[in-house]
Amino acid sequence: MIKAIKGFFKPSNRSLIRELVATDFKLRYQGSVLGYMWSLLRPLLLFGVLYVVFTHVIRVGDKVPHYPAYLLLGLVLWTFFVEATNSGMNAITGRGDLVRKVSIPKYTLVVSSTMSAFVNLCFNLVVVVIFMIIGHVPFRINILIAPIYFAELVVFCMGLGFLLSTLYVKFKDISHIWDVILQAMFYIVPLIYSLAIVPKRFIKWDSLNPLTQIFQDIRSVIITPQALTTKQVFHSQWGRILPMLFVLIVVVFGIWLFRRNSKTFAEEL
Repeated sequence: MIKAIKGFFKPSNRSLIRELVATDFKLRYQGSVLGYMWSLLRPLLLFGVLYVVFTHVIRVGDKVPHYPAYLLLGLVLWTFFVEATNSGMNAITGRGDLVRKVSIPKYTLVVSSTMSAFVNLCFNLVVVVIFMIIGHVPFRINILIAPIYFAELVVFCMGLGFLLSTLYVKFKDISHIWDVILQAMFYIVPLIYSLAIVPKRFIKWDSLNPLTQIFQDIRSVIITPQALTTKQVFHSQWGRILPMLFVLIVVVFGIWLFRRNSKTFAEEL
């Protein structure tokens, strides 16, 4: 693991990652009329549907301060998580010809897929800022803490990318299993509703989910301090530490499994 981290800081590997990210962008939007705009339209269209449903039909957003920005930020973060983990899972199999014919550090393929999704996230956050300005969301000094939680999310996605990409080389059923998990997570993680409305017998279990901890902490420092965080649910820092420990375990295990199996990727593809 330490060797892999050292390798990441080599100028040649960083240049390779940048080139892979640029190539991914060119291939993704090649032949598309709207091009990059689709990465903005997807969360915005979903936001429009959910906003109407949950403010005019079910009305779960009535008690959430600045609900439009609150909802859009959650959807943007969720879109990044889905894109980063799916592209990470396909990072090796999707570039099979490159893996078989060229000798490159294979971890750069997973890292570049996560970084590509992160670039999309940065652009989408510009739309969130516009919504915050329109909705008169106050900008507080606490927003300076947000990069810590964004970094945690990126690292978590990268760890899952190493884990999923390794398993997907061996077991193609992983993609279907991950789709089901994502569908369940969409409703388990408080994306469209407030964590405060989760029944007491479930709220601590929900709070142990790293995505719940990350999303709520980001919303708390960016949108509203009234957003219930996992620290507040547990009435201690353990509500934040336990999900972070889970992230660390996923990352360490994902890197270990990837390094252990990466030498045989070319033979198994």
